[in-house]
Amino acid sequence: MALLGLTEKLYYLEKPSLERVERAYKYAEKHHTGQLRQTGDLYITHPLAVANILADMQMDSEGLMAAILHDVIEDTSVTKRQITRRFGRKVAELVDGVSKLTEIEFESKAEQQAESFQKMTLAMSQDIRVLLIKLADRLHNMRTLTTLSPEKRRRVARETIEIYAPIAQRLGMEHIRIEFEELSFAAMYPLRHRRLREATEAARQNRKAFVIEIRQAIEHCLVQESVKAVVKGREKHLWSIYLKMREKKKSFRDLMDVFAFRLVVSSVDDCYRTLGLIHSIFKPVPGEFKDYIAIPKANGYQSLHTVLVGMHGVLIEVQIRTSEMEMMANYGIAAHGDYKKGQLNIEGNQRIASRWIQGLLAMQKQAGNSLEFLENVKADLFPDEVYVFTPRGEIIELPSGATPIDFAYSVHTELGNSCIACRVDGQLIPLSEMLQSGQKIEIISAEGAQPNPNWLSFVATAKARSAIRHFLKQQEHHESVNLGKRLLDQSLSKFGTSYNKLKKSEIKRILKSSGASTFEYILKQIGLGNRVPLAVANLIVPTDQKHSESVKRSPALPLEVGSQKGLLLQYARCCHPIPGDPILGHLSPGKGLVVHLESCRNLSEIRSNPELCTSMMWSENVSGQFPVALKVEITPERGFIAALASRITEQEATIEKITTSDKDAFTSVVDMVLSVRDRIHLAETLRRVRSLTPVRRLYRIKN
Repeated sequence: MALLGLTEKLYYLEKPSLERVERAYKYAEKHHTGQLRQTGDLYITHPLAVANILADMQMDSEGLMAAILHDVIEDTSVTKRQITRRFGRKVAELVDGVSKLTEIEFESKAEQQAESFQKMTLAMSQDIRVLLIKLADRLHNMRTLTTLSPEKRRRVARETIEIYAPIAQRLGMEHIRIEFEELSFAAMYPLRHRRLREATEAARQNRKAFVIEIRQAIEHCLVQESVKAVVKGREKHLWSIYLKMREKKKSFRDLMDVFAFRLVVSSVDDCYRTLGLIHSIFKPVPGEFKDYIAIPKANGYQSLHTVLVGMHGVLIEVQIRTSEMEMMANYGIAAHGDYKKGQLNIEGNQRIASRWIQGLLAMQKQAGNSLEFLENVKADLFPDEVYVFTPRGEIIELPSGATPIDFAYSVHTELGNSCIACRVDGQLIPLSEMLQSGQKIEIISAEGAQPNPNWLSFVATAKARSAIRHFLKQQEHHESVNLGKRLLDQSLSKFGTSYNKLKKSEIKRILKSSGASTFEYILKQIGLGNRVPLAVANLIVPTDQKHSESVKRSPALPLEVGSQKGLLLQYARCCHPIPGDPILGHLSPGKGLVVHLESCRNLSEIRSNPELCTSMMWSENVSGQFPVALKVEITPERGFIAALASRITEQEATIEKITTSDKDAFTSVVDMVLSVRDRIHLAETLRRVRSLTPVRRLYRIKN
């Protein structure tokens, strides 16, 4: 009897396919015997319900079999090989793709969710049916959520609304998205959901006459012009109302004052004809018209949207679409037939879903871990888009809030990495400025340019964020290995040898004693400050060589430092060293080498420890600007700050920061940070400042 309801829906399958589905059901029923769900129902009711949801989408027989069998690998003794032998390789791969990762130990719930999402993404790249089964599985679990504890209900509901509802929306499966959101809303905020539902039902009764009046006016106009259309009143669902109340700080009454209708016509021509007729009877609201037929959304959604001012001044939202667009809006990728044949062809109807999935896979390869991947994907799931043009007139779709950097990375990763400026409609704009639909974007790139870590604070797309992080990780690796070489070379000089003189046998010795897989890894750990270069040198140099009196040892040469501040070479903010100052390097775990003044008080306890500090010297060709902190005590005088700034500018120094305070009734104190080239430049600047009459005392702050 349980199977009868499903088979009635499978009228579209041929008899051999139907028999295979029935065989899968009997197999699953046999192996789930004795298992119960938390609801108390037999476990087989869950996979059967999942298959029923997919039957409404007219899923093919392989997909239905996989849906019925999707828990047998996890919850019974059945293996993937057994499923392959009995039902074929394709069904087994679908089942394996949907299976949960309960056997793997994760550090946290968040990581488990992230790992599951990664596996699902990989499976999706092979067959879109895996994702459809996963969505149906989650939908039935949400429908039976009431048996769980309140805490678990909220956790599952939040995961659903953050991950699965946006996926359904991204694939255009509107009816599933809405049900996900409604069920999640009820589980997360049961009291708010109940009160909002009661208020909506009460408002619906009061609006009935108004809705009929508007519908009749629209229908009468269409009949007169011989346009065949189905006019439907469109209900706002509760989660949408709740979000708008919260985000736009609007009352329930304000939102319910908007009446929504959907008009389904027979052709694209009729869509535009109908739009003109509607605008002739109701006045359109400027700026509220959207043409998703000419430029469809990323998930394939097409429709005309407009907002009108109706009788008595009420607002009317109208959507106009064909019946094919209506089916696409509700069922999205499942409205197409290619997945029923197991095809995922970039040239076929599923190219939209395929392009998105391949984008996820590219991000997955670049992400450092599962949680970073999940964070990236979350940012890329939400639907608001802007449409901009390349210099050749091609349309590029980006999420709302996207910047020129996002645009550059959407065109090509190398273009993003080498981006230095952007022209919008011929005008230069900041790289952090948000793009607007209809703009023409031209990216200016330069050879040798590289991503700025600050870009991460304003990019909007996951592709840009993951590409920037990937580049910075690669750069950090390169810098840490180079710094590790220099630090190790400095330590080896104490034993009368150098990095370039290392033998293969010595490198093998350190790899064996340290357990590291490569020598490059050891160099990287030295550069990051996680390994002590002197200790590594001690392990490399043979014992007889260390104690040999014939070996000529020399003091370790100081490490040269130039002007290029990288990810692993930083200048201490506590003492602000500048070229010409005696300096000392501090190896900080995870940060690399931090350059301090030799006299810095923060190094007083570790200055003589060769494992934590290393001698350094400035390169002869050092260039650039370096910050230095100064304190000026003055007799208060009107216009002094302007005179001070003028003197500093004359010396080609730059004021980075300046503050003033009163020391007492007769003395004011000016604290400032200047950028100078070196000690000579600083001395010349100080001499000019001291010549100002109000200056009583001027000195550099070194800690």
